[in-house]
Amino acid sequence: MDVLVEDGVAGITHRKVAARADVPLGSVTYHFASLTELCAQAFARYVELRTAEYEALFTEVSSREELIDVLVELVEGGPSRDRSAVLGFELHLAALRDPALRALTQEWTRSSRAVLARFTGPETAARLDALLEGMIMHTLLSTEREPRATTRAAIVQTLGPGT
Repeated sequence: MDVLVEDGVAGITHRKVAARADVPLGSVTYHFASLTELCAQAFARYVELRTAEYEALFTEVSSREELIDVLVELVEGGPSRDRSAVLGFELHLAALRDPALRALTQEWTRSSRAVLARFTGPETAARLDALLEGMIMHTLLSTEREPRATTRAAIVQTLGPGT
């Protein structure tokens, strides 16, 4: 996953993975016959880990304000969020070209929306999920951060009144 974050799908090689894992090249090529297989397994692991992390973010949420705080932090987060978001966007981009990976993107979307729907209902969860992904991408790509108040206002507007 570290190599995917640093070099993306386009830059991954068996040699880079072996070097990062500090194992012989033959070990990597033995376990992963192709780079496609290696990436698919790395992305499957990412979705598994990210799903658990995402669910954990919401375990203590018991009010609308706490929900909004968690969502703002998702968008505004630091290096850990950035790493995770880069992996997520690499997965989505790879899935555009590899239909076999689409099942992973759909699994992630279903699980993240299910978490949000516990607080908002399914329709608002779908809109909120799309908003969050877009805002996270903009935050990653921006040279100037949006004020937290702007992020908060967009989330509040999407949640609607009294959610």
